[in-house]
Amino acid sequence: MTRIFVAGATGAVGRLLVPLLVEAGHQVTAATRTAEGVERLRAQGAEGVRLDVFDRAAVADALAAAAPEAVVHQLTALSGGNPVDNARIRREGTRNLVDAAKKAGVRRIVAQSISWAYEAGDVPADEATALDTGAPEPRATSVGGVVALEEAVAEIDEHVVLRYGTFYGPGTWYAPGGFIAGKLADGALPANSGVSSFVHVDDAARAAVLALGWPSGPVNIVDDEPAPARAWVPVLAAALDRPAPEPSEGGAGWERGAANGKAAGLGWQPRHRTWRTGFSDQG
Repeated sequence: MTRIFVAGATGAVGRLLVPLLVEAGHQVTAATRTAEGVERLRAQGAEGVRLDVFDRAAVADALAAAAPEAVVHQLTALSGGNPVDNARIRREGTRNLVDAAKKAGVRRIVAQSISWAYEAGDVPADEATALDTGAPEPRATSVGGVVALEEAVAEIDEHVVLRYGTFYGPGTWYAPGGFIAGKLADGALPANSGVSSFVHVDDAARAAVLALGWPSGPVNIVDDEPAPARAWVPVLAAALDRPAPEPSEGGAGWERGAANGKAAGLGWQPRHRTWRTGFSDQG
């Protein structure tokens, strides 16, 4: 049994991750922003803690009280769809969490990052590909947040950065009634040549559990089929019963997708191997 502190425990990944950790026999302290979230976490078998990650003192107190051996960082600000808010939580929230973890003697951290912060290229990026640190705004804000997160996390002796693909499944933008369904209805989602890599949130949560035993470094957590929007948008539209836009040209150079060979070598395989079947299985 390992004592684990989960930050962002009621998000799209966290809500699936906590039960997996409890089932595996770990002692889990799980943090959320709301009283309702605390009750949900307790019902899942975790010790629920209400926490504002921007409150440095409160984060330090929470980590000291939990005395975890490992921290799993699943903090995001995705619900509002504002990249500035998400960059802030990656910079400031991560900084507070890492500083508190170091003070509490934590030696291992697993953290959520993204797989579309790589520099431009013609093939799916692997973990040796450089991040797109020269990107102009507004992308620079998002990439800068990722760089800050990954650099902070690397201050912990044992650190695994999960560079997740675009999430789909329950509680995500791509689920029925989500943000992307609205964009499809409004005709605002282009079916162009920009390439994306996806991952179902169930597979994302399983990767976080496995990563507690992985060597330090970044790992792409994506499905087996990077694809241009002109291929995946019509499939998503059919799954959501929305009209599909006409195929178009265009797409940024950084829209290249990501390769999952390293994760496969570490023992992770997505149960939802491709968005082609996964989009219709979003719960």
